Amino acid sequence: MQITTKAIVLSSLKYGDTSLIVRAFTESDGVKSYLLKGVLASKKGKLKPAYFLPLMQLELVAVHKNKGTLETIKEVKVSMPYQSLHTDVLKNSVVLFLAEMLGNCLQEQEEDPGLFNYLEYAFHWFDTHPMAPNFHILFLLNLTKYLGFYPDTYGQDAPFFDLQEGGFCTSPSLNPLIQSENLKNFKLFLGMNFDALSSKQLTKSNRRELLKTIILYYRLHVHGFREPKSLAVLNAVFT
Repeated sequence: MQITTKAIVLSSLKYGDTSLIVRAFTESDGVKSYLLKGVLASKKGKLKPAYFLPLMQLELVAVHKNKGTLETIKEVKVSMPYQSLHTDVLKNSVVLFLAEMLGNCLQEQEEDPGLFNYLEYAFHWFDTHPMAPNFHILFLLNLTKYLGFYPDTYGQDAPFFDLQEGGFCTSPSLNPLIQSENLKNFKLFLGMNFDALSSKQLTKSNRRELLKTIILYYRLHVHGFREPKSLAVLNAVFT
């Protein structure tokens, strides 16, 4: 079936000498994988490799057979051109990291208009604002709303947050916990929107510790979660 849909690129992998396999989160059908035959060899074709950089926002005319096989893209255009995400070194390191995180979390994701709208808005905001060092922290925390494990904010005066249970607690358990300064920093981002990011500052060590904690939170709640390889690059860029 031929469809026209918006899509956000999660990854592109070279296949053979001239082709790409592209995974994208589509507005119409959730996560789809496409085989782009000969796209790396053709200079005059409609499909350009530059369209398929991580987190590019596209409009596709595609053929979806929905049989679990690789699908086909017939036409593509950029639906939201980026100004800085792939040219600013700091932002691009965040883009690579978040694309990998999304690829880990959205393995079998079906159509989800709310999630798609969130991703569209978040990446447009990041692109059109000055570099916000804590953007990825807030992005990942808010993403859990759509994945089904946003922290229960009841009882925030408690001295611990139980990562396994997803809530605050007054006494320690055997589960992984957030506490002390890391808990204080964690609570800063609960209920925050992107426009408030500039008012919240973290030291580099605190940011790294909080990100480590949030990745652990994902590992505990996302089936088959894999440690992002791009985390090392992100940490190197932010040191």
